[in-house]
Amino acid sequence: MTFQEKQQELIDDFALFDDWEGKYEYLIDLGKKLPIIAPELKTESRLVQGCQSRVWLNGDLKNGKVEFTADSDAIITKGIISLLVNVFNGESPSTVANADMDFINKIGLKEHLSPTRSNGLVSMIKQMKTFAVLNS
Repeated sequence: MTFQEKQQELIDDFALFDDWEGKYEYLIDLGKKLPIIAPELKTESRLVQGCQSRVWLNGDLKNGKVEFTADSDAIITKGIISLLVNVFNGESPSTVANADMDFINKIGLKEHLSPTRSNGLVSMIKQMKTFAVLNS
């Protein structure tokens, strides 16, 4: 599945819900399916700075493709990082580094987050893109 197809799939999935209560439940479900970071990788250096919650993010490069694992101590935040991991995993570093994250606006996520969670989302994306740039 291409990067654009993965984004469109999320847009379509979120469109199935009539209200944000359902969308938040879907986010929580996505968080439960997140590729979890290994416990020994939950270090200070892997904490995403700028998040209200604690979010650990690890990136690896396997066969020229980015593979992220993550975890968070907050269920909504775990769902948010899961969205990003699902979209970015399996992509080339250049795709991640140059990614237009328009699906976030199309699903209405940013407007339904508190300012601190919105800042955290931006920090997660920045850290993932930084990893990609450093591994291009």
